[in-house]
Amino acid sequence: MIIIKNSREIALMRESGEIVAKVLEMIGNYIKEGISTHEIDRLCEDMILSLGATPSFKNYNGFKGSVCTSLNDVVVHGIPSKTEILKSGDIISVDVGAYKNGFHGDAARTFSVGDVSSKAKELIKITEESFFEGIKYAKEGYRLGDISNAIQRFVEDRGYSIVRDFTGHGIGESLHEDPAIPNYGAKGSGVLLKRGMTLAIEPMVTSGDFKVMVLPDNWTTKTRDGSLSSHYENTILITENEAEILTLI
Repeated sequence: MIIIKNSREIALMRESGEIVAKVLEMIGNYIKEGISTHEIDRLCEDMILSLGATPSFKNYNGFKGSVCTSLNDVVVHGIPSKTEILKSGDIISVDVGAYKNGFHGDAARTFSVGDVSSKAKELIKITEESFFEGIKYAKEGYRLGDISNAIQRFVEDRGYSIVRDFTGHGIGESLHEDPAIPNYGAKGSGVLLKRGMTLAIEPMVTSGDFKVMVLPDNWTTKTRDGSLSSHYENTILITENEAEILTLI
């Protein structure tokens, strides 16, 4: 069931979204050579708690971290580790969720570590730009497939690939609500967008093939061909005009 949020619920979601945005802004200052993904996780959790929220991902279906830290060829759901140390040339996506007053916010960014390749820089840039291309159609009266198609066309026209096995999602009182939101698809297909829908739009883009594999830990998801992957996500609100991004400050 797709849930339309009322004004009170939207106000609470703005608060959760702002917390996520602040955490991502903070952690960007710590992404550097020599830090462990465990330390990234600890810094994010501490800030989420200090802002009166709890980490949405911690213990979610058994996930051990407070945030997802996905390094290089890891697409999503990387588990923070004391032994995983960032080095110059790496790229890492940090996916943050915060739960406060009964509502979740969810967003991700991909960061560069030290001196990264021009190819990696372009991958990160294209992934972020594809999100903004997609949300041009995130307004009342369009359909979900219009967002998905715009993201896919933007990415593939530039020689990159869209991951098929994972999608964006509705969000609110539950971290994952209907509808599922693929980053590929046909114009005019899917659910009709209505005012009050809150959605997590999250392109996952690779520099090689789109095929992925889930490791035996049942979380860490890598590209099958070892190519780099980038992830960019925001929680948005559908309005009669432009979408409101709840996880940007």
